[in-house]
Parts: sequence; structure tokens; C-alpha cells
Amino acid sequence: MLSLCLPTAMMDSNKMTINLVLFGMTQSGKSSAGNILLGSTDFHSSFAPCSVTKDCSLGRSCHFHSFMRRGGQEVTLQVQVLDTPGYPHSRLSKKHVKQEVREALAHHFGQEGLHLALLVQRVDVPLCEESSPVQMIQELLGHAWKNYTAILFTHAEKIEEAGLNEDEYLHEASDTLLTLLNSIQCRYIFQYKKGNSLNEQRLKILERIIEFIKENCYQVLTFK
Repeated sequence: MLSLCLPTAMMDSNKMTINLVLFGMTQSGKSSAGNILLGSTDFHSSFAPCSVTKDCSLGRSCHFHSFMRRGGQEVTLQVQVLDTPGYPHSRLSKKHVKQEVREALAHHFGQEGLHLALLVQRVDVPLCEESSPVQMIQELLGHAWKNYTAILFTHAEKIEEAGLNEDEYLHEASDTLLTLLNSIQCRYIFQYKKGNSLNEQRLKILERIIEFIKENCYQVLTFK
């Protein structure tokens, strides 16, 4: 059972903890993106011809002091990221992956709630409706999934290598991707590797994520 709630503890203190879950196809850069968000190497990430992540895993960042101001006071931020197996998986059935993620969401975010699901998508791989994790996101997050999902485009430097900018890339995107973006109120983030330090990447991505969470008035999805 899913429900929406406002985490009063988060709103009353000078510390904010945001809870994120990562979905993505095999070799989408999901675990690597999770490490950038955490500022660590909690999640195993490597190039392989098969799915690398086999189990759900929760990582916690260090505290980012004075990350933002709220109500005139400085707020310390901590990020919790749930990494999930690639979907579809090269070795695990879709049913197994879905059940694994369902149990992990209930275990880790059942009480605290989930702020945002990130669909990790390579910019150089077309989004295919039949093989993307979108259906699983819909089933796991319920009717409110559109309000709690954003796309994290990885390997965004390949857009520049193709002589395009972000707007041009989106203009040429497939109908499947454009329909999804419209469904989630055009919440998306581009992750670049070239020319940016890990701290710069993390800061830019987290700032965008906080914007999305603010748009939801800090509400969360809880899992029972």
C-alpha cells in the first residue's frame, strides 16, 4: 500500500535527509550515478557485457553542511540512495527484480518515505517502451508515480560530441521519450563527466533534485 505524507521531522530540523531510488537498464550508468550522488564508491560499478548489480543496496552520503537555507537558517543535507538491479536483467527474471525492489522500498523507505525515483537513461541509447523500467516504476510507485519520477540522463557529454546542445537533443528525441517527459512534468537532469569534477557534478544534480522535491512540497511516498 502506498500513501503520501509530509515528513514533519525533516521540516522542523536544520538537517534534511532525502531518499532516492535509482532505476535503469543494464549499463545505463545507474550505480555510477549513485556513487556521484553519495560522493563515495558504495555501489559496485564496472563495464561488463551483462548486468552488474544483482541486489538492492542502500548507500548514505556524508553530511553536506550549509547546503541550502530554509526559513533563514542553514540546512545540512544527507542523501540516501537505493540502487536496484538493472531492468530487464541479464540473469534475473523481471518478476524477481520487481519483488526484490518492492521489498527493499518497504524495508528502507517504508516509514521515512521516498522523495524521488530517478530513471537513469543513457543519452546515446533510445528509450524503448517494451524494455525500459518505466512500467515497473508505475507498478511500484502507484498512481502518483508521475509526481515522484525524474530522468537522469547519463553520458551527456556525448550530446556535445554529436554537435548538439540539450534543447536540440530533446527536440530530436523519440516520441516515447517525449511522452514520458511530458508525463513527469519535464523533470530531467543531464549528467556530464567531461570537464566537471565529481563535486561539481554532485552539486548540480543535487540542486536540481532539491528543486523537484520542493515542487512536491517535500511530500514523500511511503510503503506499507
